[in-house]
Amino acid sequence: MGKKSKSDQWLDELRSQSTERAWHIGIGFAECVRTAMESSGGSFDAHMGTLRLFFQLLAEQLRSPYQFEPYHQKIRHPIDYFQFSLDFIRPLVEENTSTVLGLEFVDKIAKQLKAKENVVLLANHQTETDPQAIAILLQKTHPELAEEIIYVAGERVVTDPPAIPFSMGTNLLCIYSKRYIDYPLEQKAQKLLHNKNTMELMSRLLQEGGKVIYVAPSGGRDRRDAQGNVFPALFDPNSIEMFYLMAKKAKTPTHFYPLALDTYELLPPPETVQVELGEQRIAKRTSIHLGFGPEFDMEHVLAGETKEARRKARADAIWQTVYDLYRRIKC
Repeated sequence: MGKKSKSDQWLDELRSQSTERAWHIGIGFAECVRTAMESSGGSFDAHMGTLRLFFQLLAEQLRSPYQFEPYHQKIRHPIDYFQFSLDFIRPLVEENTSTVLGLEFVDKIAKQLKAKENVVLLANHQTETDPQAIAILLQKTHPELAEEIIYVAGERVVTDPPAIPFSMGTNLLCIYSKRYIDYPLEQKAQKLLHNKNTMELMSRLLQEGGKVIYVAPSGGRDRRDAQGNVFPALFDPNSIEMFYLMAKKAKTPTHFYPLALDTYELLPPPETVQVELGEQRIAKRTSIHLGFGPEFDMEHVLAGETKEARRKARADAIWQTVYDLYRRIKC
């Protein structure tokens, strides 16, 4: 048998230091990072500390899962989970070929936040690592914004052990998606109460001002269609209306911007919606792209004979803007 490579030796060391369950769950993800490092000519040795920490944190979550509050603020001490998550994902991103479209709108967003006004980013959503992808691409030009974004997060990223360490390094408003609100049925009332508490917290944050909140009005990640294409999933009119009404109630100026993400190949979701936890995570090194559009005029009255029709028209108009941005950043 040939001599093992240094990276194989390191993986043997990691396995010896990991619990069997943590290794079984995390090895696929770690192998993707190793492949990315080797394909890009990076130093695998330099990344071993991050991989070692990942398995330690994963084992800890398997023993005693972290309990997220409805509004979770990223943890920087004693472990800097924000930096850990960026260090782990960065080798998967081809930064030299990744792009951000619409930086002039990001400049406006930064000025509005500095004036203690709010910004809501209405976006599509493609991978669990979208917060890290956004932060990596914004760090060079808008590092403060990269750290300040609050993400409206579903149940999976705060309950699935491999995702929890990354979520601990992210500002989150934790909410149960309507996609999973009835599963299991006996917890529905508890989940609805949790969502109510989260909405009240969000209302207070908007009243304070100076907050930037990312929300995916589709309620989940984009998936391939029957032809194998990936496009932004349609937006839920009720989700957009809720944010619109909460912003108006807060009385603090709130601006709504469309944001398109092309991050799918970084960490594709399962082909179908998976209710149970424990999805396999297969990542690869790829370029990623963001597209910011001009502020959307939420006060503009769109055609429709009923309130429901006007809400749908607004949601469709915002989705169309995100879709058009997505087509531009995909080209």
